[in-house]
Amino acid sequence: MEHHKNSSEKSGITTGSVATAASVAAILKLTDKAPEIVQISAPNDELTVEIEETIQINKNKAKAIVKKPTYNDPDVTRGIEIISEVTLTDVAGEIEITAGDGVGKVTKPGLQIPVGEFAINPVPRKMIKNNVKKYLPANKGAIVKISIPEGKNIAPKTMNSRLGIIDGISILGTTGIARPMSSKAYTDSLRVQIDVAIANGYKDLLFVPGNIGTRIANERMEIEEDQIIEMSNFVGYMLEEADKTGKINSITIFGHAGKLIKIAAGIFNTKQSVADARREIMTAYTALLGADTKTLQDIYNCLTTEDVIKILDKNNLTIPVFELIADKIIELCNLKYDIEFHAIIAKMDGEILTPSKMKDVPFKWK
Repeated sequence: MEHHKNSSEKSGITTGSVATAASVAAILKLTDKAPEIVQISAPNDELTVEIEETIQINKNKAKAIVKKPTYNDPDVTRGIEIISEVTLTDVAGEIEITAGDGVGKVTKPGLQIPVGEFAINPVPRKMIKNNVKKYLPANKGAIVKISIPEGKNIAPKTMNSRLGIIDGISILGTTGIARPMSSKAYTDSLRVQIDVAIANGYKDLLFVPGNIGTRIANERMEIEEDQIIEMSNFVGYMLEEADKTGKINSITIFGHAGKLIKIAAGIFNTKQSVADARREIMTAYTALLGADTKTLQDIYNCLTTEDVIKILDKNNLTIPVFELIADKIIELCNLKYDIEFHAIIAKMDGEILTPSKMKDVPFKWK
C-alpha cells in the first residue's frame, strides 16, 4: 500500500520509488530500526511505502524487500518484489549504486544511461542517493545494490529489448509516482526509441502501430531493428517528438490497414475508445472511386477491415482505395510536420495494398 498527497486509485509509485524505499529500509535495519513503513522524498511528493521484509546479513550489510504496489494499470511490474542490499563502507558520504539479478544492462547508445551501465535512470539514482544519505552513520558511505528477482521473466513483456536493455528490466521514473499507461510513463518509453535510432545514426525511420507492423516489416523489408519505431496509438505525439529533434529525414508510416486508415481522417490518436471511424472512412474512400450503393452499404456493415478488403477485392477496388488513403495520410502528415513522409498499408499476411508507393520508400524490399 502507498499513500501520497495526490493519492487516488489511478496512480501507483514507480519502480524507482520502490527501490528507494527498499534502500532506506535496509540502511535503517543497520541502525537498529526495522521499519514496516518508510517515508521517502520523491521529486514531486513525499511518499509512504510499506516494507515487506528486512534482513540483517552482518553488522555492515542488510537487505530489504518491497513489493511494488498494484494500481489500476496493466503495468507488468505491478506486484513484483524489488530488493535493495545496502553495505556500509568507510568512504565517508559516498553512495555507490549497482545492481544484481533482474536489472537490465544498457547495450545501445541513446538512453539516459551510458552503454555498459545498469539501466537505472538518473532520477531514481538521485532519489536513492538523497534518501539513503539522510541515514548514513557518521564517516560512512554505502554501496546500494538493487535486484529484481522477476526481472528477467518480465523483460520480454516490456520495451526493454527494443531499446537495447538486456538481462532484465529498467528502473525508471521521473516523478516517483506512476501514472496509468495512457500517459507519461508509457509515452516516454515509446519516445526513447527515437533517441536510440538517432544515436545509432538512422535518419530514415519506419513508424508502425505495434507488433503486427514490426512483424510484417521484418518479413518484407531489409531493415535494422532500431529503425522500426513502435508508436502504439500515439501517432501525433510520436510524429511531433520526431519532428522536434530536427534530425530525421524521412518517416515511412507502415502497418496493418485497421490502424492506419484512421490517420487519413485526421485521427492522430488511434485508440479505439478515442475514435473509431474505420467503416465511415472505408465507405467514403470507396465512394470517391465510384462504387455503387450496394457495395457501399456492404462495406459500411463490415465489422473488420479485412472483411472490407474482401468486398473491395471482388470489385477490383482494393489497390485504388488504399493508395488514395495512403496519399491522404502523406498529405496530412506533411501539413503538420517538416519531414518527408511515405505511407505503406499492408494486410495481416504481409501483402502490400499500396504497391505503387513501395518504390518511394528508402528501404529495400525482400
